[in-house]
Amino acid sequence: MAKGPTVYHVAERAGVSIATVSFTFRQPEKVKASTREAVLAAAEALGYVPSASARGLARGRTGALGLFAYDYLLDPSHGRREEGIAASDPALAEGLGNEDLRLFPLYVDEVQRGVELECWRRGQALLVGGGNPENNEAVLSDIAGRVDGLAVFPRSVPSEALARIARRIPVVEVSESVLNRKLDHVTVDNASGFRQITEHLLTVHGMTRLMFLGGMPSSDNDQRLQAFLGTLHIAGLSAIREPDYPCGSDESVADVIRTLCREGNLPEAIVCATDQDALMVLDTLAAAGLSVPSDVAVTGFDGIAAGRVVRPSLSTVRQPMEQMGRAMVQLLLDRLDHPDRPPATVHLPVRLVVRESCGCQPR
Repeated sequence: MAKGPTVYHVAERAGVSIATVSFTFRQPEKVKASTREAVLAAAEALGYVPSASARGLARGRTGALGLFAYDYLLDPSHGRREEGIAASDPALAEGLGNEDLRLFPLYVDEVQRGVELECWRRGQALLVGGGNPENNEAVLSDIAGRVDGLAVFPRSVPSEALARIARRIPVVEVSESVLNRKLDHVTVDNASGFRQITEHLLTVHGMTRLMFLGGMPSSDNDQRLQAFLGTLHIAGLSAIREPDYPCGSDESVADVIRTLCREGNLPEAIVCATDQDALMVLDTLAAAGLSVPSDVAVTGFDGIAAGRVVRPSLSTVRQPMEQMGRAMVQLLLDRLDHPDRPPATVHLPVRLVVRESCGCQPR
């Protein structure tokens, strides 16, 4: 195979140094516009493509970061979930007709978007991968071997595998900390957010019969539950029943709501640990012929896009998901420059967003 054009060929054709060619592709803002145009024209004429691997060898880095995430579309139970809902409750299945709103964009997608934008801003390539319990360690190891640093989502990687990777390259965790804050970490103020939304229901709407509905077990959901119970305690109240936590799946969330409907024991408000839980609650209540917020108010936590377009629109606590992704990239690059600094945690604020599902008009 004939050898392709090199940086030397481009420099000779454009009449510049090889350093100028390198700057044109790596830091174009440092090159005069006319010179940059000459270099790019020479590269196009020769068919030259800069080699990322060669640049990486020169710098001792690949110039790429990795992101390992769970992907709901890779979950083999997803198809079974639709079949199960259709078999047990055709009306609810009809309400889930626009499945795109349940699958994209979710929390993981918005955080990933922040990682992508910050990598683009910093001139970093990004390698994204995800897996399922059968192959995630193999996929993780493959990604880690190709990048300078790795960002991971909670519960997507076994702690032993994550610790092994972290001994070789910088790793940053988002949301929960699998290794107990031994790594750089990006999180949000879960407790403050849940206090805000619980206090809103108590003070603005005068509700006293509230129920917490939780999703998958996690330290985030634990913090939200404790803030909910603590806020009720300060107000001299208790949850109307033992918190149904963790529910563990959309089906179990729906089962809890159906049970409450059969018992005639609906609270004034169902305060959900996540927006996904809240969306399932809205669908199940609608299938039962109940109105939100007239019969019962519903709130979530995350601020995903589906909450804005569902009817009634969902009152929630908005996490700064794009900012979380950007912060992960910033921590990785800072760790590469300062490998011996102590583990850092970026703790981001959240924001209460009131809409129709709690009885407010959208702001």
